[in-house]
Amino acid sequence: MSDVSGVGPPHSAMQGGDTVIRVAPYSARSRLLHWIVAVLVLATWPLGFFIQFTKNEVMLDFYLIHESLGFLVLWLMLLRVGNRLVSRPPQSDAPAFERMAATTVHGLMYALLIVMPISGFLATNAHGFPLVWFGLLPIWSPLGKAPDIAWTLSAIHTWSAWTLLVLFALHIGAVLLHHVIRRDNTLYRIL
Repeated sequence: MSDVSGVGPPHSAMQGGDTVIRVAPYSARSRLLHWIVAVLVLATWPLGFFIQFTKNEVMLDFYLIHESLGFLVLWLMLLRVGNRLVSRPPQSDAPAFERMAATTVHGLMYALLIVMPISGFLATNAHGFPLVWFGLLPIWSPLGKAPDIAWTLSAIHTWSAWTLLVLFALHIGAVLLHHVIRRDNTLYRIL
């Protein structure tokens, strides 16, 4: 079990049959937040994309679910940022270039997972649809109906979503490179 600092005792991982490798994992809190956000994004992103293909009678329901999940992602990402400030990631033995690439991709993903829900939230308010979180809790917005900036906010939301998809593909590509091709222990740090 990991301690609060994020550097706990290593756990075992199987690689290539019976070989056991000791891996220093991320803290339990970091791993839990990572996977909760991953599942929510994997539900929220496609839902947002497919809204355009829904019937008008259910479109607002789909928007409500998409927006409510996105708002939850925002708060979880803010928790992740706070967690990252107090919980250092385990050391990596990857080459400097790979560490720099991973840090860049992760940093951009963090930024977009904050910018995207904020821009989406503000865009829907600017379009005149304030958020009632999961249909239960009205959420205050610093922005009311503002059609003159609504489309700009929507464009920021859309472009950040597509950029996030590219970064996600790079992230999954790196996972496959490490786990399938190199067969190293990188993936086990977050499991």
